[in-house]
Amino acid sequence: MSKKRILITGAAGFLGSHLSDRFIREGYHVIGMDNLITGDMKNIEHLMNLPDFEFFHHDVTKFIHVPGHLDYILHFASPASPIDYLKIPIQTLKVGALGTHNCLGLAREKKARILVASTSEVYGDPLVHPQTEEYWGNVNPVGPRGVYDEAKRFMESITMAYHTYHGVETRIIRIFNTYGPRMRLNDGRALPAFIGQALRGEDLTVFGDGSQTRSFCYVDDLVEGIYRLLMSDYALPVNIGNPNEITLLAFAEEVLKLTGSSVKIIHKPLPVDDPKQRRPDITKAREILGWEPTVDRAEGLKKTYDYFKSLPKEEWSKQPKEFN
Repeated sequence: MSKKRILITGAAGFLGSHLSDRFIREGYHVIGMDNLITGDMKNIEHLMNLPDFEFFHHDVTKFIHVPGHLDYILHFASPASPIDYLKIPIQTLKVGALGTHNCLGLAREKKARILVASTSEVYGDPLVHPQTEEYWGNVNPVGPRGVYDEAKRFMESITMAYHTYHGVETRIIRIFNTYGPRMRLNDGRALPAFIGQALRGEDLTVFGDGSQTRSFCYVDDLVEGIYRLLMSDYALPVNIGNPNEITLLAFAEEVLKLTGSSVKIIHKPLPVDDPKQRRPDITKAREILGWEPTVDRAEGLKKTYDYFKSLPKEEWSKQPKEFN
């Protein structure tokens, strides 16, 4: 029997690289694909010499050709942090729309099952709390975050259209805030931003009064949820995230305590359309997948901090990526 083959788009990114690791461990032949606009080869260099890993430097918004059979596709290519998608809004829209269209076409051609990475951002600034999969969201389509939110909402729509019209086996995951090793310190999201500031001895920046909430899921838990959803027979969206909610101010205080830093917490104005609350209802994940997170925040934070601390010091002060 030949090995099962899986294509992972966005393979050099934070989540894509962890998924590549998981499917290699599960005995798959993994084909990684990334245009490296926000991904980094350092995330997958440990895989490059393995016989069961191959890498295509390719932009999924252009036609995708993968020789040989494919059993599964994980479509994870996309900028995922506000600092990136505000700088490259059109590429963000294109990877959610054209990139998803190309991946679905490939899945149809290869008779492969495809799982697409949607996001809790489809709920926008939610008026329902916690967010269930049946909630349709409160999104500003013309606001600065709309390029990401609407790209993912379109992704879900075209995925369901391929499922109902072409009979493609599709899965949709809605990912809530996730963290862990291989995040970029400068990617603008709360957790790496706080840790990066603490490492550099800078004051921690909290936007607004810090009363807005987030729910942080450790990457290993998320990967397990993705694996179970891919192997399930459920085609509608499923929330995967940690329902343990915390205010950003309390979270900044946790990071200060963990790092032993004596810097202060300072406040800056809240960005436009920043969600006030974010917490998944994971009833479906529990019932359908038998999944729930197992890594508590203290343990996950320590692992993540140890990873960032082990990086060369020049990485601590690296500026956010600039795009041509």
